This record gives sequence, structure tokens and C-alpha cells, in this order.
Amino acid sequence: MTELRSVQTLLPVCVTVNLNHKSPAKGLGLNSEFVNLVLRYQTVLRRHPGIVFRDVTMNSFARADDFDTSNSSAKIVVDESTVSSIGSGDWAILKESFTRTTRHGGLSLKWRGDSPVPATRPTNLHLALKRGFDVVSASLLIVGLAPLLVIVALLVKITSRGPVLFNQAREGLDGRSFQALKFRSMTIDHCDHSGVAQTISNDPRLTSIGRFIRRTSIDELPQLFNVVRGDMSLVGPRPHVAGMYAGGKLYRDLVPYYEDRLLMRPGITGWAQANGLRGPTTETAKAIARVDHDLAYIHNFTIWLDVKILVLTVRNEFLTGSGH
Repeated sequence: MTELRSVQTLLPVCVTVNLNHKSPAKGLGLNSEFVNLVLRYQTVLRRHPGIVFRDVTMNSFARADDFDTSNSSAKIVVDESTVSSIGSGDWAILKESFTRTTRHGGLSLKWRGDSPVPATRPTNLHLALKRGFDVVSASLLIVGLAPLLVIVALLVKITSRGPVLFNQAREGLDGRSFQALKFRSMTIDHCDHSGVAQTISNDPRLTSIGRFIRRTSIDELPQLFNVVRGDMSLVGPRPHVAGMYAGGKLYRDLVPYYEDRLLMRPGITGWAQANGLRGPTTETAKAIARVDHDLAYIHNFTIWLDVKILVLTVRNEFLTGSGH
């Protein structure tokens, strides 16, 4: 058998299964509940009676026919040679039964096959607490930051012709469209209301003050009014334009589970941004990682997590940011 590699290097070829302990399978400590899943696909199993599994918690090996029907727990890793022996077609059938857990910035995200386990919307109580926190905090911030908002508005107006604010249609809760507000950071002739032409580092379309307010994320502060209005939350997946591209293709085509991130109100900041995932979405891996971080946030949402993300955002973006 070839040497087993880490889950990270082989995913989705290598899969870890975590289930509840009850009793060992034939003394090997292997996960027989896993076999119960496999037995749903008996035609596949019969074609490959010699499939070998490794229990990384017990450091032991067993063939599929060594399992009994008792319940046990293990982390079962299917190595690369196993996948080669059964073929990609049968493997695609079998792996739909596997669950695994990945971590994104420290938050866990459970998967089944190639897709995250569907998240459930937080309870009405939790959503009410979050909404109350948003309205009170955003209102206090608007009052406290009023002098800064006035100064930035004057600088935008003085340094270039055109309106102070820029609004753009974005996708909100459940995909509903709303107008997101920002301080205008580009020349009036180059403002892109479609959002297709993403801002890049040293973008020539930026005004002199626009470059500064984007780098410090001050241009996002008018979205506090979006929060009070109910379009947005202080914390949540960042709102994208409809038909946004990532990695050279539509974001929805790149990430089949993209719609899951619309389960909660979009935020001025989010778990992805707090972990440095912001700016253009031209790099495929980073674009996918953003969505994975968004879903990890939704799966693990608490008010305290929102507070943590706000603190990280102030530290990482407003104080030392390199916004695009």
C-alpha cells in the first residue's frame, strides 16, 4: 500500500469520517457504521471486495468484509491506491456517503461529498439579538463617526467632480437586490455600477482621496446606513453584485454551493475579510476560500463571533488594511 498522505493534500480523494462510538468492529476499532453506508452501494462493493481502509485512530487496517454491523467510531482514511483500485466512477458513488470536517480560520465546516452540509438559518431569537446589536451599534457608530463622515464627504467633493456617494446593486438576504452605499472613490467617468470590472491594486480609475479611503476601508462606512435600514448586517458574507466573476468564470459556476452564503444578511465585514480574504477574486483558490469562510461563519454564528470579527476588522483593515 502506498504511504498515506494527509487529508489536506489528498482532498477530495482522501476522506475522513467521524461518527459516534459504541463498540469496536471485530476488535479492530474500525467504523462499521461506515460499512453500513457502503453497503447501500452493494454493486460497487461486490466489484471491489479487497478494498482496504485504514483507521488512523487505531493505526490498523482492514478489508471491507472484516466489518460487522455494530456501531463504532473512527477516522477512516481511504488512501490514493484505494481510489486507483476502484476507479473514479465508483469512488464518486462511495464518497457521497462520507462526511468530513474542514477548518477555515479556526471555524469548522462539515461536508458531505463535495458540498458543505446545508446550514440552517439561526433561530428567530438569535436573529433578533443580532438585529438589535446591529441597529444599536450602527447608530452609535454613525453618531460617533459623524465628524469623519463629514470630512471624507467634503474631501471627495472637493477633489473630484461628481456625487459624494456611489450606490451599486448587490445581492442581499436570500438573493434579494438592494443598493449598497459607499463613498465614491473613482472618477465619475469610470464608476462601474455593474461591478463587473473589479478594482485592482494601483487602479488608475481611483481618485487621490479614493485611493486612501479604499486602502483604509473608510469608503465602506456609508454602509452603516444600509445596516440601520435593514439591508445589511455589521457582520456577514460580503454582498456581491449579481453575475460576479471569480477565477475567470461566474462565481456560481466556480462554486456550486455559492447560494448557501445568502442564508444570512450580508455584512460590512465578514469572517473571510477578517482572515485577509478580500480584494479581487481573480485567483480561483482564494475565491473558493472566501465562500468556504462565509459558510463556516454561518455554521458557527454567535453574537460573540460577530464581536470578534469586528475587532479583527478594525485591527486588520482600518488600521493596517490594503483595501481594493
